[in-house]
Amino acid sequence: MTEIGIIAVGGYNEMGRNMTAIRINDDIIIVDMGLRLDRVQIHEDVETDKMHSLELIEMGAIPDDTIMKEVNGNVRAIVCTHGHLDHIGAIPKLAHRYAAPIIGTPYTTTLIKHQIESERKFGVKNNIVSMKAGETMEITKDISIEFVNTQHSIIDTIFLVIHTSSGSLVYACDFKLDRTPTLGEAPDFARLKELGEDGVIALITESTNAGRNGKAPSEMIAHSMLRDVLLETEESDVGMIVTTFASHVARVNSIVKFAQEMGRIPVLMGSSMERYIATAHQMGFIELPENVEIYGNRREIDKALGRIMEAGKDKYLPVVTGHQGEPGAVLGRIASGETPFKIDKGDRIIFSANIIPNPMTQANRYALETKLKMRGARIYDNVHVSGHAYREDHWELLRMLKPEHVIPAHGTIQMHSEYIQMAEDAGYILGDTLHLLRNGEELYIEEE
Repeated sequence: MTEIGIIAVGGYNEMGRNMTAIRINDDIIIVDMGLRLDRVQIHEDVETDKMHSLELIEMGAIPDDTIMKEVNGNVRAIVCTHGHLDHIGAIPKLAHRYAAPIIGTPYTTTLIKHQIESERKFGVKNNIVSMKAGETMEITKDISIEFVNTQHSIIDTIFLVIHTSSGSLVYACDFKLDRTPTLGEAPDFARLKELGEDGVIALITESTNAGRNGKAPSEMIAHSMLRDVLLETEESDVGMIVTTFASHVARVNSIVKFAQEMGRIPVLMGSSMERYIATAHQMGFIELPENVEIYGNRREIDKALGRIMEAGKDKYLPVVTGHQGEPGAVLGRIASGETPFKIDKGDRIIFSANIIPNPMTQANRYALETKLKMRGARIYDNVHVSGHAYREDHWELLRMLKPEHVIPAHGTIQMHSEYIQMAEDAGYILGDTLHLLRNGEELYIEEE
């Protein structure tokens, strides 16, 4: 008899601060330790690297893992599925509480090391172990973990599979079933089908876009959209700025390639842009042209913007942070006239990103776009595709894995509800084989 407990620590009531603990008898594997960014941004002058974990828990910014004191068992591993902050951002604050290694893919563990290096409150001494997609690692004599390749809006993302003597558990937060990615391999569909045939006890899955009909468009579609707005227009000599997620390495890689085709020098600006893209380049995930420029420091950014103004805006393609209207980000400072870069009438601002759906971000983005338009900029909005699975992607994953139990995670109650409706269509029964968990709750499953 195998007793399994799935503990919803964070990310089951909201977007962000993801953390799940999976107990197999007396052994526990923690999956993800994330940050909820909007709870940090709403406070002015907050420096999370100096704050105590209890302060951040009180703010609702990181998972409330104090509930782990009530869980009987020993934490054997902390596994991070990818490098987004809502999955690794709480590692510097919480990981030191557990005598367990932190395991992730090479790119993810490198980002985790960067996070730990910038932490100024706690010392994180956990061993950090890299493991590639397609590999398996023994955790105890009865438990092993496997990384199965998938796609998302950050490279080196995986499905986590926990193998037990009674069957496997699959954790799918976050993912996209992209068969034509522009960087990396397509998801390992053959392995997913094999897992389904072998027997999956439970699937814990994101529900972010479960309410969106159809299938999430491929990153190749975003690639084509960018080509259209950057290369397929008549006025090719105007100033252009592209803003996108710094962590979206595949997207930035496409933009850099288009800059080369346009005969412009790509200039990547922003501290997070420097961190994510330079790391990907150093690790061999992408090749950057020799003329690419990357600046993370504010003073260096402003100097570079001054040089662009002197040499001519038509010779450069700045790729900047700030698409959500974040205070202090590069695009916001340009819009406010705080840099040497001056927007002229007809200059193009291309948003290769969606608006994160929370009121504060929407307000910031509205203010940003208004300032840009007042300076004469032309706005190209939503040149973007999502990195999260849509409803029919979720349906497809269910049909491949055929899990006995399904638990939606990574989202609000509305997102979970949308997922539940889809899963009920697939034959799952709420309260029996389909489970709605809230932060702090545990689901018990017994398997022969």
